[in-house]
Amino acid sequence: MSPTDIPLTRDLIVATAEDVVRRFGPDKATVVDVARALGVSHAAVYRHVATKAELRGLVVARWAEETVPPLRAIAAGTGAAPQRLRELLDALIAVKHRRAADDPELFAAYRTLAADAQSVVAAHVDELIEMVAMVIRAGVEEGTFRNVDPLAAGRAVLLATSRFHHPLHAAEWADPGIDAAFNDVWQLLMEGLCVPNRNSNSNRKSARAPK
Repeated sequence: MSPTDIPLTRDLIVATAEDVVRRFGPDKATVVDVARALGVSHAAVYRHVATKAELRGLVVARWAEETVPPLRAIAAGTGAAPQRLRELLDALIAVKHRRAADDPELFAAYRTLAADAQSVVAAHVDELIEMVAMVIRAGVEEGTFRNVDPLAAGRAVLLATSRFHHPLHAAEWADPGIDAAFNDVWQLLMEGLCVPNRNSNSNRKSARAPK
């Protein structure tokens, strides 16, 4: 089956755009380049994607969406909040590091594409904050965490740990001391969040397990 025999859909266009970006870089994330890769006219692509900016936003949204399913499951799960918060942060770090290792071309391009898709990036960050807040809220309700504003605390936790999962810091992730640095930040977070005398060693894992 030739490219022109395949039904043209938005999903196919975005998947092709990802492939074009991997092969040729973020500057090629244009309607014309994607149409050429699909073997169709740019007018056919424009029937599904109105602008280059929309196309780039869709690529970023797809990339972000693929990182969050395991995080949603942890945030909506059960168990003591301190352990669940650690599990959530470990999973966030692991998925970002894995994307950087498994798909380095698209990961590197993501930073450039994200600059043109600020609303998409903001929505992704807001969801991450809400997932962290969900766990903190549960900790407040169960009495393991102090009576804090869950959203404000969630935003602070995400910011405090950004070195370990934000793509801007990807070059630092190979640092052999990164796990120890994360554990130091984690202990400070637990000392700030946990109710006194509830901040046990079980709430402060000695090190993040290798991913």
